[in-house]
Amino acid sequence: MGSCYYSNSIKNFIDDSEDSIFGKLSIAHAHELDELQKAAWLAQIRILKEQLIQIETGHIFFELSIPRMGKRVDNVLIIGDTIFVLEFKVGAETHEKHGKDQVIDYSLDLKNFHENSHSCKIVPILVSTEASSKDNKFAQYEDQIHHPLLINKSAIGQTLLLFTCSETESIDPYAWIQSRYKPTPTIIEAARVLYQGHSVANITRNDADAINLSLTTRCIDAIINTAKLSGHKTICFVTGVPGAGKTLAGLNIAIQRKNTHQDEHAIFLSGNGPLVDVLREALSQDEARRSKNTSEKVSKKESLRKTRSFIQNIHHFRDEYFEDKTPPVEKVVIFDEAQRAWNRAKTSEFMKAKKGIQNFGMSESEFLISVMDRHEGACTIICLIGGGQEINTGEAGLEEWFKSLKERFPHWKIFYSDLIVHDNNYVKDPALISWMESHAKAEPNLHLGVSLRSFRAEKLSAFVKSALDLKKAEAKQIYTENLRSKYPIV
Repeated sequence: MGSCYYSNSIKNFIDDSEDSIFGKLSIAHAHELDELQKAAWLAQIRILKEQLIQIETGHIFFELSIPRMGKRVDNVLIIGDTIFVLEFKVGAETHEKHGKDQVIDYSLDLKNFHENSHSCKIVPILVSTEASSKDNKFAQYEDQIHHPLLINKSAIGQTLLLFTCSETESIDPYAWIQSRYKPTPTIIEAARVLYQGHSVANITRNDADAINLSLTTRCIDAIINTAKLSGHKTICFVTGVPGAGKTLAGLNIAIQRKNTHQDEHAIFLSGNGPLVDVLREALSQDEARRSKNTSEKVSKKESLRKTRSFIQNIHHFRDEYFEDKTPPVEKVVIFDEAQRAWNRAKTSEFMKAKKGIQNFGMSESEFLISVMDRHEGACTIICLIGGGQEINTGEAGLEEWFKSLKERFPHWKIFYSDLIVHDNNYVKDPALISWMESHAKAEPNLHLGVSLRSFRAEKLSAFVKSALDLKKAEAKQIYTENLRSKYPIV
């Protein structure tokens, strides 16, 4: 968990002098302290000393940092089995929506990302100090987060007492503050961290269930290195549950190989145009900003040129090498959402309409492999696959990649996630599965089985799949053992 400016038992807080508390807050702040902040802290101290006098036990934190938000909560109180999140608006006569949203966001962030808050009752409270009294709805959400309470400075004590129950087990505030904070980064946040030279382990949760992404990264790395040493052309297929970080794994490989093996010219390709644009822009902005404080300043334009070299739209790559018949400069290519490559009919239709080419005889996956096959020596293709996620007309799915390899590129070494031959969301043709099992190598670490997105229900995808496959007993077992107690499902 993040740091706080002041922490004490409620009893000791009341006994502590106003000057002592204010002094500790000021020292911890470590920035220039404006008059508005001084006045707000002094008001909070006086109000809470008066209102908490009737609370016999508990703990108080001032200015608690929630890392994910990049902000600090005015006060967190732990009393009995309940966490109270207080947002003060000193001098305010009304409860504004932005204040209400703020305290709800803090509460949700604790519930979702702070390990020792997952199963706790959390009560968000917006204190507009000069507001008139208000009727509040005393009803909890299903997820043990209470409906936000809107009160004034005189109602704090009586509101807290409504939740006090001496019969329940109390939260240990010292264990609580030391508990792990495990946020799930957005793809943009994650890409920025990777681009700064950190490993994938630095941006994922480090609990035992989430080491999967690091293992997959190491497995792919080893496959590329072996291909280089042996001079082979290699392709590997990475699968994963929704939200497991397939795109993140691909970006990690592209950035890592770009930094450590510049001769490979590793590239990340995606058909998701907006994602490509946003990633490029975010990384170039971040690099330009960070370089301002160094001797080697990088302009935004120069940084954008660098990001464009290794994050590209797959269709632009395809079109370039349709015109250019030479081997590509890239020797490591990562295809995101490779299952969405077009089939032969769709590719032929596009080539006829957009390029004026009649009777183009290859699927998109076959053409992309043929482009990399122009290399005389080693090269590697990494296909990131979402099972059953072919969503538009003409998207060929994984089978088309294997058909192309079987019919035209049998000299390529193939590595695949072992889930591919056991799950009909990927390959349905028994003959193709049999060919794969005899001509390719299964690698368990090429499957990302832990969802980073469903951070409090890692087994959610397994439950949904079992339900859709009509495996009722299996679905019931997963739900009962992993989901029922902590994740509301209708």
